[in-house]
Amino acid sequence: MSAYHTPVLLNESISALAIREDGVYVDATFGGGGHSREILKHLGPKGRLIAFDKDQEALANAPDDPRLTVVHNDFRFVHNFVKYYGYAAVDGILADLGVSSHQFDTGERGFSFRFENAPLDMRMNADAPVCAADIVNSYSGEDLEKIFRLYGEVESSRRVAELVVSARERSPLKTTDDLGRAIAPVLPKLFEHKYLAKIYQALRIEVNGEMTSLEGFMKGAFRSLGQGARLAVITYHSLEDRIVKTAIRDGCQEGQLQRVNKKPILPSEEEIASNTRARSAKLRVAERQ
Repeated sequence: MSAYHTPVLLNESISALAIREDGVYVDATFGGGGHSREILKHLGPKGRLIAFDKDQEALANAPDDPRLTVVHNDFRFVHNFVKYYGYAAVDGILADLGVSSHQFDTGERGFSFRFENAPLDMRMNADAPVCAADIVNSYSGEDLEKIFRLYGEVESSRRVAELVVSARERSPLKTTDDLGRAIAPVLPKLFEHKYLAKIYQALRIEVNGEMTSLEGFMKGAFRSLGQGARLAVITYHSLEDRIVKTAIRDGCQEGQLQRVNKKPILPSEEEIASNTRARSAKLRVAERQ
């Protein structure tokens, strides 16, 4: 499974769940399945795991295990499915919010600017009605500026939006090359890749409704946890980390939760050296009271 995706903070997140052999657990973001496989190793014959992913390609790699139930849906509906499968509550929930290596490394998925003439897609669920090309070709300049600024924290976001609107008037932007040429005048020479990464992040978040899904997931997760159950969430950028941090803080203030780690758990230097995509990861853990 390492060829598909290398799980981040694997040992730390599994340890944070404090897994019981007969417990019921949720992997809210199956991805490459590394975290799910490790959870299954800690479960006995009566243990159960529910794994979510919007990406059908990811779930196609799920192991054939009677203790595992896979759900092809948005993790925002975690509470609905926990109830649907007949559980009053679960003993732990894990969510790794990163995009899988497979998605980044598959050119036709359109998640990365590294591929020439790749389609501007970025849909985690291939059946979703809106892709990145739809957004760059149909959103108003004001709406484009807003998503670049809010979701990518892009410098000169208004200028980027203006360039996109101007370019699409000549010809629709359908590929990574089309988008790159459109915004070339604003790309900083020394930090071009970093700048492009912010723009692609913003578009991906908008395409997949990631912030709305995360807010819904946090609410559903709190409702699904039994007493003493753990919630472990791995974030990769400030926007999603802020949502997780705030939700846990509010849960603590309301007496629902207790922080297990006051400060986020970070990957070791050794892990970052072997998997550079782990460098921005933060693991936050809370326990249901």
